[in-house]
Amino acid sequence: MAVNPNRMPLTERSTQPAARIARIEAHALDLLFRRARSHNGWLPRPVSDELLAQIYDLMKWAPTSANSSPARIVFVKSGTAKQRLLPALAPGNVEKTMSAPVTAIVAHDLAFHEQLPKLFPHVDARSWFAGNDPLIEATAFRNGSMQGAYLMLAARALGLDVGAMSGFDNAMVDAEFFPGGTVRSNFLVNLGYGDRSRLHPRSPRLSFAEAASIV
Repeated sequence: MAVNPNRMPLTERSTQPAARIARIEAHALDLLFRRARSHNGWLPRPVSDELLAQIYDLMKWAPTSANSSPARIVFVKSGTAKQRLLPALAPGNVEKTMSAPVTAIVAHDLAFHEQLPKLFPHVDARSWFAGNDPLIEATAFRNGSMQGAYLMLAARALGLDVGAMSGFDNAMVDAEFFPGGTVRSNFLVNLGYGDRSRLHPRSPRLSFAEAASIV
């Protein structure tokens, strides 16, 4: 009897050979890209802890250099935690962040290479980075940023709206949420169910000819 991979546990599915799909359907492309918007207003609808865990369990499979996985995510959800974040926010970002059900702090760990014996065990990848601070910083920032983008797409894929932003004091966030450690904040992502009535008309994008080339 054929096995439906969608009914298998996630941990078991992840070990199965990937099925080759020609392309995802148009409605999925709309959900992730074409009709997706950056939200500033939010409906009063909570986001469950289980859904936040599902977002991470989806985004973690996307690629990073040497499987380095430097991103560290703090989901700021409680009222107490929101008040800890509040002083670091630029004035224009206060209302949208305080009203969002969840704000994800996307950060990266400058000690990510200590996990490489576990994450990339077939070679001594830790030795590539140990003692090389410029390489550590560049790799952590680049791949942590990529993982933040994966988080946004995973959230959209699982039914949430997102609003990514800078406009905050990184040093204040690091002191409050990552004190004395090796983790550095990068950007914030508000998560929830967006109020589409508060969206502005969509801004244009650059055409292929303006932004890309084939050589």
